[in-house]
Amino acid sequence: MIDIADFFSNPGPLADVIPGFSPRAAQTEMAVAVADTIKDKGSLIVEAGTGTGKTFAYLAPALLSKKKFIVSTGTKNLQEQLFHRDLPVVKKAIDKTKKTALLKGRSNYLCLHRLSQHGGGNTLLEKEVLNEFSSVRRWAETTNTGDIGELKTIKEDAKVLPIVTSTVDNCLGKDCPSYEDCYLVQARRKAMEADVIVVNHHLFFADLALKDTGFGELVPEVDVVIFDEAHQVPDIASEYFGVNISSRQIQDLTKDIIAIQRTGLKDADQLGKVAEKCQLHMADLRMLFPHNPARGNWLEKLKETDVSKQIEIIKQNLKQLAEVAIVQQGRDKDLDLMIERIVDFMERLDKVTDDSSNGVSLWYETTPRHVVLHLTPLSIADKFSGIMESQNSAWVFTSATLMVDENFDHYRQLMGLFNAKTLSLDSPFDYANQAILCIPRFLPEPNDRSIKSKLVDIACGLIDASKGRAFILFTSHAMMREVAELVEEKIENQILVQGSTTKQALLDEYLRDQQAVLFGTGAFWEGVDVKGDDLLCVMIDKLPFASPDDPLLQARIEDCKKQGGNAFAQIQIPQAVITLKQGAGRLIRDETDKGVLVICDNRLVTKQYGQTFLSSLPAMKRTRSLETVYDFLQQID
Repeated sequence: MIDIADFFSNPGPLADVIPGFSPRAAQTEMAVAVADTIKDKGSLIVEAGTGTGKTFAYLAPALLSKKKFIVSTGTKNLQEQLFHRDLPVVKKAIDKTKKTALLKGRSNYLCLHRLSQHGGGNTLLEKEVLNEFSSVRRWAETTNTGDIGELKTIKEDAKVLPIVTSTVDNCLGKDCPSYEDCYLVQARRKAMEADVIVVNHHLFFADLALKDTGFGELVPEVDVVIFDEAHQVPDIASEYFGVNISSRQIQDLTKDIIAIQRTGLKDADQLGKVAEKCQLHMADLRMLFPHNPARGNWLEKLKETDVSKQIEIIKQNLKQLAEVAIVQQGRDKDLDLMIERIVDFMERLDKVTDDSSNGVSLWYETTPRHVVLHLTPLSIADKFSGIMESQNSAWVFTSATLMVDENFDHYRQLMGLFNAKTLSLDSPFDYANQAILCIPRFLPEPNDRSIKSKLVDIACGLIDASKGRAFILFTSHAMMREVAELVEEKIENQILVQGSTTKQALLDEYLRDQQAVLFGTGAFWEGVDVKGDDLLCVMIDKLPFASPDDPLLQARIEDCKKQGGNAFAQIQIPQAVITLKQGAGRLIRDETDKGVLVICDNRLVTKQYGQTFLSSLPAMKRTRSLETVYDFLQQID
């Protein structure tokens, strides 16, 4: 058995496979702590500053333990990077024979049954979708994995994708005629046989919440669970421990029923008619919400007479649809499954319209065409800690941003991790010499109307001094677009704005054009790794407090007040601190990086809570002078 400290030394097994490897004390310390946690079947929370090398620090002890383990990451991109780049290196140093598997959610795999259902040329499909369908069918003849990510001939959000992939609702499971050839089944079998399974948080909790019926569960099969980017876990877990129902789900169900009635059950006219009626009633419900996409308090909305009446009509309509479908039971396997879906939707609709529920938030969100109704628990601590106790496993939670005010209390509270050991590891970077933090003087208050023109002036000055190479980050889409438009009129650099194309396409273009500037919101505050001279400046418009009209936040604040707590100190500040740390973390990604972080919010110096934010940021030199910042930028070679 290789000793952990020896593994990370030079000479040592890792140094043998990584040219120029030099040991880092923090990386070894984390690896030893993870190894102890695995041995004791305990739980560990680790904040590892940027550059610690945390991925190797948890992969090495987990592989050396010879236990079966899951690594869950924040996004599919990070999942692929871990699986294709980091894991092979550590395996090479320890044991090349270890079986590994990358598992994605079911919407990432082609469904052969749904492909064959529509294979005869479905008259319900639009021309654009038929063209996409032809591309999918051609690719289906050559793929070995069925992973939709391989399919480069159609857009990421192509309309054909819901038609050729399955959902938990419409999957036939073991009753499916294509079960043995199913790509998802094959991927899950491979995962069950693997020593190491790489998933993302959404998939982990889908499996844990038993939403993914029809397949064996992954989570109870493993000895060790590691969450990377663990700061995202509380919000994602809340989503899966709650209940939701969307008009899109009901529309998709009725579309499937109409297709079956028109192709296989032509004598069941009533079935098609009731399904069509259901579609109309769902569209009518969407019409009762504002045109622009929004989120709101569903409990309040439900008190409106026309909304409550429409919900009752939909409930009656679903009941009628179930009754008419039951008459046809046994004639079509897909329809039999759809009867279960109708009943499930009826139960979900009852839950999300029950105004007597305690400890939950009832809220809605709309898209241009659909409405989603949510019931979300205000706390997951009891549920999650109960799951951990019921499993005889080791649990590791790590991220660069878990601490608030130099402690882990906030994260422990959210997750129910009261018995977990904790470890804080500083970044090895020399922030005092590599970076400057500036809070410019003479800033208007964040809600003052004159702040916009001030942001434009500061952005133009920074872009000029850094010759592009800047991320200008915002807390709202509206402010981002307005400032980007005004800046574009004043400078010649290419301006790339989030939302104009995919995140990856924007990043690729930013890296290609050496003078480009990227304007972004939430998507660019984390999970973006731009090293060296490609990023010299990060400007943030204001402290990233969650929108006060967010219905879930409102419910949590209300609940905190009922229990005699201070919601601003206990909920809003900690959330904003973690988000700000993520945004600031975009700047210095390597020991040779240099750059400036400019936060345009004077509350950092005028409010007492500003100190909580400042003490959570890396120890950069600080200044109030933009001239000092411009000089620093111009001196970077």
